[in-house]
Amino acid sequence: MDKVWAVIRREFISRVQSRAFVISTILGPLLMGALFMMPILLAKRQTAARHVVVLDGAGGDFGRQVADRLRAEMRDTVTHTIPRYRVEYVAAAGRLDAVRDSLVALTGLRKAGPGALDGVLVLWDSTLATGKMQYDGANVGSPNDMNALERAVRPLVIGARLERAGVDPDVVAAAQGKVELRTERVSQGKLTGQSGDASFLLAYVMSFMLYLALLLYGMQVMSSVVEEKSSRIVEVLVSSLTPFQLLMGKVIGVASVALLQLSIWAGTAMVLTTYRLQVAGAFGASPRTVSDLPIPTVSPAMLVVFLGFFVLGFFFYSAMYAAVGSMCNSHQEAQQSQTPVTLFVAAGLMLMFSLLGEPNGTMAHVLSLVPFFAPFVTPVRYSLSPLPWSELLLSVLAMVAGLVVVVWIAARIYRVGILSYGKKPRLAELARWVRTA
Repeated sequence: MDKVWAVIRREFISRVQSRAFVISTILGPLLMGALFMMPILLAKRQTAARHVVVLDGAGGDFGRQVADRLRAEMRDTVTHTIPRYRVEYVAAAGRLDAVRDSLVALTGLRKAGPGALDGVLVLWDSTLATGKMQYDGANVGSPNDMNALERAVRPLVIGARLERAGVDPDVVAAAQGKVELRTERVSQGKLTGQSGDASFLLAYVMSFMLYLALLLYGMQVMSSVVEEKSSRIVEVLVSSLTPFQLLMGKVIGVASVALLQLSIWAGTAMVLTTYRLQVAGAFGASPRTVSDLPIPTVSPAMLVVFLGFFVLGFFFYSAMYAAVGSMCNSHQEAQQSQTPVTLFVAAGLMLMFSLLGEPNGTMAHVLSLVPFFAPFVTPVRYSLSPLPWSELLLSVLAMVAGLVVVVWIAARIYRVGILSYGKKPRLAELARWVRTA
């Protein structure tokens, strides 16, 4: 056991002391904090009103109604005190093109000072009939601005058409009142306060973190094996400890590094989501602003399930990556040979999307018992609809059983492969290694 511990210690310390690990571990929480606070800060920041000219080619009441509607538009949805537009109305019946050219010349020019325009909204004689209008501006690449402009003008076009048809616009507007569907997840017969969007976001982020961690650290195990084999250091190592001890020390050491980093990241996420109102309050944001955002809550139980299945999944896939590395003589060979293992990891990520609609369906139950996919499927299912402990235990037992089989096969391949050089073995040779090692 002392020999295995020596390998674990070496793998752990050599990676934890690396500059890449320190930077990524620090940047992870900082990035989470930035992503958490960015929507809050954007929601409360006071952006200058867009200077827009409503250019009316018809010269009727409709153009003035559009200008008045844009003046009434507010940017913020909480206090309703920040205007979205600073509007000027220009009637240009009969001289639309000339006036439009002169206004476009002032658009998007900072040096023009207070007279500079952000955009020109052009209304033609046929706008009410066709519904077509044009906006020429420097901010046309912003979907948020364009959608807000269209939402503001669209009801006026519909109302004017209804009046022409002799229909009362107020009656139609009342009938078309907003219908809002609010979602809240139920867990074990109790409301959790978490919306459907938040549940999806949590499941997506968890699966993506698992995918990246398994690939990144699994390939580190493979690269370490290839490096030791190509430099012949492994021949010295196996003179002091068995191949199985070397394999387990290497996998456990790298797993400890990955678990430490993920624990820091997941712990940061748990603190930010659990105390989001307090954190937002420190930046001057109102509780209502935060409650409207789809921010998921990471509970301690969810954290335990996530990290537990990550450890099992990491041992499972790292043993396969180590076996692949032992078969290869160079990093180029290893990159080509690791494709089947990587495809299983990618398949686990893709299967996550198929479970979002029915996390407790037959397919989800079956995949929770397949060791190749359980590290992705079970935590996602738990985040969407917490599972009973009996089902969690069954998934863990399936993972452990699969882990024992994979480690047994990988250890026998590793035992022969680390001392084999030359041509990469074929499947028949690998089967012989497993039988005779």
